[in-house]
Amino acid sequence: MKALWEKLTEYIHILILVRNRPLMVKLFVFSTFLVIFPILVVAVIAYYQSSVELEEETKRFSLQVIQQVETHIEYYLRDFEITNLKITNSPEMIAFLKIKNFHTTEADAMRKSVLSMLKNVKFSRADISNITVLLDNNQVVDTLGARNYYPAEKLRDEYWYPSVPKNGLPMLVSRTIKLKNKEEPVISMVRRLYSPDTLQPVGILVIDINFKRIEEMSDKVSVSRNGYFFILDSNGHYVYHPDPEKLGEKAEFTHLMPTDAKESGTFLLKNEKEEFFTYTFSPDLGWRFFTSTPYSDMTTGIMQIGKTLTWTVAISLVLAYVLGYGFATSLVRPIKRLQAFMKNVEIGNLSRRVKVETKDEIGQLSAGFNKMVEKLSRLLEEVYFARLRETEMCLRQKEMELKVLQSQINPHFLYNSLETMRGMALERDMEDLSMMASSLGQLLRYNLKHDSPTVALREELRFCEMYLQIQKYRFGDRFEYRFDIPDWATEMQVLKFSLQPFVENCFKHGIGSAAEKVKITISVARSSDSSFVILIKDTGTGMSAETLQSVRRNLNRTETAGGGPNIGIANVHRRIIHLFGSKFGVGIQSKPGTGTEIMIKMPMAKSKEEDYEQHLVGG
Repeated sequence: MKALWEKLTEYIHILILVRNRPLMVKLFVFSTFLVIFPILVVAVIAYYQSSVELEEETKRFSLQVIQQVETHIEYYLRDFEITNLKITNSPEMIAFLKIKNFHTTEADAMRKSVLSMLKNVKFSRADISNITVLLDNNQVVDTLGARNYYPAEKLRDEYWYPSVPKNGLPMLVSRTIKLKNKEEPVISMVRRLYSPDTLQPVGILVIDINFKRIEEMSDKVSVSRNGYFFILDSNGHYVYHPDPEKLGEKAEFTHLMPTDAKESGTFLLKNEKEEFFTYTFSPDLGWRFFTSTPYSDMTTGIMQIGKTLTWTVAISLVLAYVLGYGFATSLVRPIKRLQAFMKNVEIGNLSRRVKVETKDEIGQLSAGFNKMVEKLSRLLEEVYFARLRETEMCLRQKEMELKVLQSQINPHFLYNSLETMRGMALERDMEDLSMMASSLGQLLRYNLKHDSPTVALREELRFCEMYLQIQKYRFGDRFEYRFDIPDWATEMQVLKFSLQPFVENCFKHGIGSAAEKVKITISVARSSDSSFVILIKDTGTGMSAETLQSVRRNLNRTETAGGGPNIGIANVHRRIIHLFGSKFGVGIQSKPGTGTEIMIKMPMAKSKEEDYEQHLVGG
């Protein structure tokens, strides 16, 4: 992966260097990049996947071979367990183990009887080399007799003797028996013998099994060209190895006896040469079965794959250059011709046209270039008129700015005029006129000084109350109003100028033709979805069904109203939706003769605006 990253970095530097090079050079560089990079990626991935697959295949094959040999050897040695049990449970052996005094004629007869029985067992199987009975009182019965040049008493000094199980189970060890002219490696099945009277251990039974059958099964194992198969016993001694001199010897590598409890596994051992080991463990025998494969044998196929991929990259690159040259020539030639015509256009020659030879993208580009030149000549004629229109638009914009400035001057003039009227009314003790002029002035000040789209509810209520006080001078006792506002609601954020249009609607549809006094109530209630509702009710004449339907139609319109009836109500509704979202807004209910009810729903959020009193300060 490191080599792949270095190659990618090198290509990035090349791309930066060829940015200003001719198109032919770019095509060659990019084609090289587009061919080599994907193939390199595929090659690296294929090489890695192949190595992994070959390694896994070697593991699976080795495990299958080992398990087959392990199964055969387990079946083979299990027969000797039956022979072992027959010997320990035979009448001759039981009677021999009961002898208290071995210096009697009866004891000699029993020894001969046991020896005869053991020889019969040995002669019944050609793969038994010797059978030995060694008692703790140094009594020995050996089928080899004088041919055994290794005293049975020395068995107690061997490494395996202390580890013979005391539960009566057999144990397999690899050892060597010495005859007159040779030493013969054997597999010894050892079992403790117990007194039939006291059930205490009194000796051991050793059945020596020659290697003929085990060698036959092991020699059939074929791992690889230079690989081999071997077996270690529970103490790490070679039970089988292709080199006969290693039989019975301690294994030279500690890695060959894994300390974990896995029944099978693999590991790579690096010594003079790298070797890949696969092993299984037989709980019945206590042995481990190994295969060793030189790592060079495993990578032979991988190297062949690498060579194949390298040749594939080289051949693909050559083909890409040959095909790319023909493609680049057919692509670059018409582009160069188009470039020459573009230079003529740069110097102002708009009379020539490019010859269109194909219908591909370059042909379409040439046709488009011809159309562009034609349109360019026409557009040059239109530039003068476009500049005139631009000048006219600038003049209109200046006119609009002037009108906006005038609209700002007029409210200031009205406010100052109302202040003058208020002063003149106070000089003549006309309190009502003074209060009315003062309220109108404060309404104008509220409009001029408060630029935020939202205000605190208490400010909006105060503005609304000023409007109602002015209407008092007009309608007198024909209406009364009441505010039912809880303390928590006074600081809630509401839309600026959201109440006055609806209060004005009460006078328009409620008081005009009402015979009785009209009551106007403004209250606030919580909603269940983190919002609150402002209710504006009146007991006036109400609206007809047609009027109510028209008002609701205006509320549901998506475009901004530019005029017409109930424009204030509709604009308040749209401003709320624009500012807070579509789930908020205005609702209206009304019936002729019962009055009208307006519901304004807004989210609960405390206002962060300045106190309304600061806006009423002069200047």
